[in-house]
Amino acid sequence: MLGQAFLLVGFTMKFLEMKVPPVAVSLLCAALMWVLAVGIPGYPLPRPVAVAGFALFLLLGLGIGIAGVLEFRRLKTTVDPTNPQKVNTLVTSGVYKFTRNPMYIGMLIGLVGWAIYLSSMAAFLGLIAYVGYMNKFQIEPEERALREKFSDAFEAYEKQVRRWL
Repeated sequence: MLGQAFLLVGFTMKFLEMKVPPVAVSLLCAALMWVLAVGIPGYPLPRPVAVAGFALFLLLGLGIGIAGVLEFRRLKTTVDPTNPQKVNTLVTSGVYKFTRNPMYIGMLIGLVGWAIYLSSMAAFLGLIAYVGYMNKFQIEPEERALREKFSDAFEAYEKQVRRWL
C-alpha cells in the first residue's frame, strides 16, 4: 500500500514537470497570497508605502524578466518554458551572467511587491510556494534538458552562475 502511494506521488510529481506555465504559477501564487492576507490579516502599511513598494518591486521584476526575454530573442532561441528541448543556444550573456533564471526572478520580485501591497506577513508564504514549485517542477527539469543538450558547457555555466541570485 505504501509503495503504491509513493508510485502515485512520483507519477503526480513527474506529471507536473513543466506543465504549468510559470506566469500561471505566479498568478496562482498571487491568488494564494491574497487568500492568506485576507484570512490572516497583518499590520497594514500606510497606503502610499504599500503602493510605492508594490510599484517599485513590480517595475524591478518586470525589468529583470524582460531583460531575460530580450537576451533570448537576441540570440534567436525559444522562450517557451514548457519545452526546453527546443532551445538551440545556451544563453550565458546579458543578465544571464548574474542568474540562470532572470525571468523567474522577475516574477518572484513582482510577487514580493504584491506581498508588500497586501501588508500581511502571511502573504510572504506564497513566495516560498513559488520558489519551491519552480525549483521542483520547472527549473530542475529544464536543467536536466540543458545538461543533456549542452553537457559540459551547461555544467561549467552552472558552476559559475547561481540558479536564483
